[in-house]
Amino acid sequence: MTASRTIGGYLIEQLQGHGVDHVFGIPGDYVLSFFDLMARHETLDLINTCDEQGAGFAADAYARVRGLGAVCVTYCVGGLKIANTTAQAYAEKSPVVVISGAPGVEERLNNPMLHHKVKEFDTQLRVFKEFTVASALLDNPATAPAEIDRVIHAALRYKRPVYLELPRDMVTKECPAHHTHARETETSAPESLKEALSEAVSLINEAKRPVILAGVEIHRFGLQPQLLAFAQKTGIPVASTILGKSVISEKSPLYLGIYEGATGREEVREYVESSDCLIILGAFMTDLNLGVYTANIDPGRSIFAISERTSIKHHHYDDILFEEFIGGLSTSAIRPRTPDALPQPMEPDPVQAGNGNDPITAKRLFERLNTFIKDTTVVIADVGDTLFGANDLLIHEATEFLSPAYYASLGFAVPAAMGAQLANPAHRPLVLTGDGSFQMTGMELSTAALFKLNPIVIVLDNKGYSTERPMLDGPFNDIHPWNFSLVPELLSAGKGFHVNTEAQLERALAKAEAYLDGFTIIHVSIDRDDRSPALLRLSERLAKRVRK
Repeated sequence: MTASRTIGGYLIEQLQGHGVDHVFGIPGDYVLSFFDLMARHETLDLINTCDEQGAGFAADAYARVRGLGAVCVTYCVGGLKIANTTAQAYAEKSPVVVISGAPGVEERLNNPMLHHKVKEFDTQLRVFKEFTVASALLDNPATAPAEIDRVIHAALRYKRPVYLELPRDMVTKECPAHHTHARETETSAPESLKEALSEAVSLINEAKRPVILAGVEIHRFGLQPQLLAFAQKTGIPVASTILGKSVISEKSPLYLGIYEGATGREEVREYVESSDCLIILGAFMTDLNLGVYTANIDPGRSIFAISERTSIKHHHYDDILFEEFIGGLSTSAIRPRTPDALPQPMEPDPVQAGNGNDPITAKRLFERLNTFIKDTTVVIADVGDTLFGANDLLIHEATEFLSPAYYASLGFAVPAAMGAQLANPAHRPLVLTGDGSFQMTGMELSTAALFKLNPIVIVLDNKGYSTERPMLDGPFNDIHPWNFSLVPELLSAGKGFHVNTEAQLERALAKAEAYLDGFTIIHVSIDRDDRSPALLRLSERLAKRVRK
């Protein structure tokens, strides 16, 4: 019995065949035999995290960078803890393979009350069906390989999470060597694609000032090169949504900035909304992407294409593939043009510390970080002012910014840094997190230390949940203060710095950049009511809605 002829071995083989070299998770008795199989595998690395939610967020980030991620946990007590991270992956289209151990098939006879069981043996399976695009219980060796293929292909096709439940007595069961790493080929309906492209090209060519608004699906489907080629060939400028940030290099002369309705930069809003042909590609029309619905977009002047459908003005096309539509635009006869003056983001200027004793502020912090970012920096922002302040950072290369800007789950950034760095070791993570979000998952720095990763973590400490205070303040927004810079002493790893002034920030960043042997955590203390202008605008909008 060889590994490649068992269900567990076949699953590992398929994951690796699709580019997964790391699996994140927490062991438990129902999944121990599969963990042992992964641990003994020569080319697959098992990353055991502090908590299941950390594993789920890390796998999500890994998928965003690499194209597919995997998380493995035990039954119910582990599986239900990653319901949140899987829901985020579903909402934001991140292809994560969720693998859960489970009681053995033979153990389930006569419905015994086994530990970790909630209600019925299929309770967890039914829960995960709600936020995955495919699922399977691998309880039959004859069909397990085909089911594994079907589920993984669904993750790759739809860019959403999938679920595999592996009973512990099935891991070493022999199974047929039915495997293929090739994806099932799908194509658009030829006449529909031809008609959609013809209508889109006519609308673009008739327009005086077309604009591309690019979103998250450009990242997920790996279409950044095609988007950039299309923009450069036609001279059409590109704005991005918050979730789509870094869809192309933000140093490109065709990049406008982030469009987020009335909460974003006014010059970007005016340029996008005055366009007579808005080409919306892969963007989710969510409340945060649209500046809490302050956006003013006219469907009658828009081309709207996502993976589920394409709409041109008020005409709908449901049977064409997103990738083929963008590829068709890139090769169509669209007249090139030279755009007028564009409201491009300003290149960061070297920031000099004031007199050294000036208190650090959120505004000053992000100004300084803008000059700290390198071509090899991947910025990972948690929800809160770290996300909104990061909107003004200039990201150098495509897909070097990660955040949960739609589902907006706190605690993403620190574990995501592990997934991002393991997926692409050439990029060093710069993590932007708040004091509240760090308290949720920040101790995954222990995992970073275990696997010798070296993210630079900025903890913006404004003494609680500052995003919510302008909406409705109360004691529920307060949290116990931590000495974040002392985390390295607790973990016996990494370096920590506490920053109150501009001069202290300069010294901390310099030492963090030079320290490559482990993580760095920089605790930045700011005033309780100090917020970025973008967050203030957004909070005012949300407060009006809460009070209604």
